[in-house]
Amino acid sequence: MFGALPSVTGRTPGAIPRPRRCRVRRWYEDALGWPTAPGDPVRLALGVRFDVLDVPAEAGAAALRRLGPRSPVAVRGGRVQLLVAAGSAEELPGLLEWLDWGTLPLDLRALGSGACLQAPLPPAASLREEAPSLRVPDARSAGGTGDAGVPSPPATGVAGVPSPPGADVPPPRAPGPGAGRPLPLGRLGSQGAAVWLRPPEPGCEVEASLPTLSALGGGGDAPDLVRLVDTVATHCHRVRLRRAGAQPPASRTQGR
Repeated sequence: MFGALPSVTGRTPGAIPRPRRCRVRRWYEDALGWPTAPGDPVRLALGVRFDVLDVPAEAGAAALRRLGPRSPVAVRGGRVQLLVAAGSAEELPGLLEWLDWGTLPLDLRALGSGACLQAPLPPAASLREEAPSLRVPDARSAGGTGDAGVPSPPATGVAGVPSPPGADVPPPRAPGPGAGRPLPLGRLGSQGAAVWLRPPEPGCEVEASLPTLSALGGGGDAPDLVRLVDTVATHCHRVRLRRAGAQPPASRTQGR
């Protein structure tokens, strides 16, 4: 089933203590107004306030240029999770077809209504404000064991996101003046726990900052979903071509 509860003799590695799980759930439901699914670990119900595009790190780094500064972005397991307007997951197949990406296998997933997303831990300061007596590990710490017996997020590799074994994706680079610097996509918690690269802001309507299809050619502050999808699809395709080119000739022939 979902994450195991601590046993009598010890805590499951990577498990969040029950008091903090309750505070995490309250932060999402009360401070943000985001619905959560029952059970553990805490999961966010998608298709209500937002959908999610799940893309490789390189595509996620490129996508940051298409997002507003307040558009929430999470990182988990070497992948970037982009929050987009609710209903975008249903629009994605047709949108990829319209952009001439429909016939290509892309490492691009859309999660929408009926799906759930593992809730990234809120910023440590947010939990401390709610419960000053509850000490939680800061996401900026590297290695070691954090407060409440939870391992602190370890230092990460390329672009702040550990690459899976055998990955050949080069470090994403920050656009603009810092182009020579790896883009810090954040740190991963223990056992691939999700963390916020750009956390949501309590009191701000998240919908106003999310990419939406209706923003194409229109006004408003919402980024354009069409250009965002085209950007991530392009980089997903580049990653695919790079990996195919790295295979031995015999392997490429067998894969046809």
